[in-house]
Amino acid sequence: MVDPRGTRTRHEALPVALRASVDDFAGHLGQVLGRSEHTVRAYVTDLVSLLDHAARMGRTTPAELDLAVLRSWLARQRTSGAARSTLARRAASARVFSTWAHRTGLLTTDVAAALATPRAHRDLPTVLRADQAEQLVQVPVDDDRPVSLRDRLLLELLYATGVRVSEACGVDVADVDQGRRLLRVLGKGGRERAVPYGQPAQRALDGWLRAGRPALAAPTSGDALLLGARGGRLNPTTARQVVAAYARAVGLPGTSPHSLRHSAATHLLEGGADLRSVQEMLGHSALSSTQIYTHVSVERLRSAYRQAHPRA
Repeated sequence: MVDPRGTRTRHEALPVALRASVDDFAGHLGQVLGRSEHTVRAYVTDLVSLLDHAARMGRTTPAELDLAVLRSWLARQRTSGAARSTLARRAASARVFSTWAHRTGLLTTDVAAALATPRAHRDLPTVLRADQAEQLVQVPVDDDRPVSLRDRLLLELLYATGVRVSEACGVDVADVDQGRRLLRVLGKGGRERAVPYGQPAQRALDGWLRAGRPALAAPTSGDALLLGARGGRLNPTTARQVVAAYARAVGLPGTSPHSLRHSAATHLLEGGADLRSVQEMLGHSALSSTQIYTHVSVERLRSAYRQAHPRA
């Protein structure tokens, strides 16, 4: 549901006690749990929407929240056309807040514990074929222009390791173990993991460190491995634009760094990697997050069967 008022405006209009609970909850997520700024912002957006609805129903303190308010909030969004995935996400935000509020004494009971929502429909991710992925990572021309060398490394690393674009941009030079060809990344929740990469990525890394990074390095570079055109750490937004531009150049519209992550996981499983290894490589905390790639592989097999088998 699109609200005509922004989150900041609605936050400022909340009753004092409700507004304070939002601020305390955001501080808990960021400072205690170490959630990313993006994650905290998403939770706060959902919570402000909930508490704004509660205030309209006459509630002025967290203690006045009950299951009826939560259900009314979700029902209002459902009738306004919100997708099941949106409802599921917002219900999850409400549960996290309710559990925290109960634990801190703002709620006498965990009112969201009994909240039921439609199961989110999970679309299969966009996956490139192996030849398409290879074509994409080879698009940057083999010259010594610093930005071209950086782009080649960015594409190679995203596909070789399956890391998230934010993780790739957060890598420092010291995080690369060239001897063992391992990349150390900091994932969600501050969890660190080491991810292997192959010889093509190593060649791209050699070229970047030899002739690319020294040319772009500036006082603002710090220890960042990937740099922007002005020498600062490469921004994830810029990295997404780089991937999209090269993808369009080879006729692969709608391709993103996440597409390369999906592709890497799927190709690993199709090549015989076990699910647990892929889970560890991707940094998924739950195996269920990785299992979607088994469905992708099955769908690709079905598609090939339908196209090739005379009795399909």
